[in-house]
Amino acid sequence: MRDRIETLVQNLSKAIVGKDKAIRLVLVALFSDGHALLEDVPGVGKTLLAKSLARCIDGNFQRIQCTPDLLPTDVTGTSIWNPNSGEFQFMPGPVFANILLADEINRATPRTQSALLEVMEEHQVTTDGLSRPVPDPFFVVATQNPVEYQGTFPLPEAQMDRFALSFSLGYPTETEELGMLQRLGGGSMSRDIQPCISLEEVVALRQQCAQVALEASLQQYILDLVRATRAHREITLGVSPRGSVAFYRAVQALAYLEGRDYAIPDDVKTLAPHVLAHRLIPVGNARPKDLITQILEETPIP
Repeated sequence: MRDRIETLVQNLSKAIVGKDKAIRLVLVALFSDGHALLEDVPGVGKTLLAKSLARCIDGNFQRIQCTPDLLPTDVTGTSIWNPNSGEFQFMPGPVFANILLADEINRATPRTQSALLEVMEEHQVTTDGLSRPVPDPFFVVATQNPVEYQGTFPLPEAQMDRFALSFSLGYPTETEELGMLQRLGGGSMSRDIQPCISLEEVVALRQQCAQVALEASLQQYILDLVRATRAHREITLGVSPRGSVAFYRAVQALAYLEGRDYAIPDDVKTLAPHVLAHRLIPVGNARPKDLITQILEETPIP
């Protein structure tokens, strides 16, 4: 499995140049059975990352381009009348995929955004009184532009809480961008990526990540960080218990990706800004990541 993971990372690096940290983080979200929120400006490779990941695991990929006129049934699917059988027939929506990209999710209305709540948490869609499971593994990558807010609908706290990790890709360095252009000249394209890991192996890797050991002191460290967000004077709403569970699982996944069957405090410190910051509601103009950095500095390390 270690060889499989390294091959997966190398394969993704062919399409996403110079973004090793972002690749690790999206794999942490995938193997911890969570979902990822990418907040970045257009054109830095958010969609490409999701599509390349789907190719690597040979999974079914679907994309939803979120707009204000998008309906919940456009996401989950709907029942239509079949004159041949004389009954309604369910037509699955794009959520019935292994990798779902919700592009510019904050451009959809709150009603449509809420259509993703059940499927992200329960891995099922309930329509017409019937619950229909989505494929396993199921992984959502949502994107939003943190700069342009005109015509957008900010995600509610309940929606943000369902994303295990939130991170940005950022602009490439000059050297990385030059390398990207040179790859285009040499005919190297992301569509040349071949599957390197099966869906069954992804499920098996999730199970192995869940076996990574966390010492009692490290569990207490995670809990101390989470509870500090609830008592901080500059935070209106702290991290929920769901966030604590997501934090724990993400630490397990990162440790496994690093080749260990145990977690260390550095795993917790690395993931804290990406797991906790988007779950906070700060007071005034305070930046969530700055608050997490402050909490990390004030919390004793085991």
